[in-house]
Amino acid sequence: MKVSAERPPRARRRPAQVPAPLVSWAYFFDIDGTLVDIAPSPTEIVLERELQPLIRQLYEATGGALALISGRAICDVDSIFGDVSLPVAGQHGLERRGGTGKITRHHLASEKLDFARARIAQAITTHPDLLLEDKGLSLALHYRSAPKLASYAHRTMRAVAVVMGDEYTLQSGKRVVELKPSGKDKGDAVREFMLEAPFKGRTPVFVGDDVTDEHGFAVVNSLDGHSIKVGGGPTAARWRLPNVRAVRSWLERRET
Repeated sequence: MKVSAERPPRARRRPAQVPAPLVSWAYFFDIDGTLVDIAPSPTEIVLERELQPLIRQLYEATGGALALISGRAICDVDSIFGDVSLPVAGQHGLERRGGTGKITRHHLASEKLDFARARIAQAITTHPDLLLEDKGLSLALHYRSAPKLASYAHRTMRAVAVVMGDEYTLQSGKRVVELKPSGKDKGDAVREFMLEAPFKGRTPVFVGDDVTDEHGFAVVNSLDGHSIKVGGGPTAARWRLPNVRAVRSWLERRET
């Protein structure tokens, strides 16, 4: 088992206000905790009515240089944003839909994931407040509704990960621990987008709230872009917004 990378070193944040969004930038957004408030379960999130038009308008104004970088599967992201078929990196970059609409996925042996799914499901049968989310290429164990079961959830996933070997790694998030194939993260997804049109040559901007977004912040910082942390906690991001509503207000400040 590989342990997920440590958080990048904390970067010095700039004291001034986050600059207003420009259409010349390339945008990368996490979803849960960034564009929408975190809900008791992944299926209960609410997309505010004002948000979808803002995202669509920014996507169109930038010529398509906007992507969602999420732990959710692409099909799940599409169900949230309706008929807006945006570029997406799903499952922390294990699957990606580029600017042309082409989808690429990480390949792995399904037998191992079948084993892990069965083992985790069996381990949580006596804890109905724990939620096992099967994303297709990864498995996430949520304890949003039962924070007191955090230790149990992590022990359960560590025990399974040991059996899975180095092909898989554990990744922790906000009240969730995930078993996923090694070698891909949100930073890798940002790099891949930045190599292709319409993202290539633009200043990258990554907005996220979770420890899993730190990989994206690190890559954007290395490209001299704008990394924006939503909420509290240590971060490598150069800027900070307090909450989801502040993100929406920031988007409304868009300049041409």
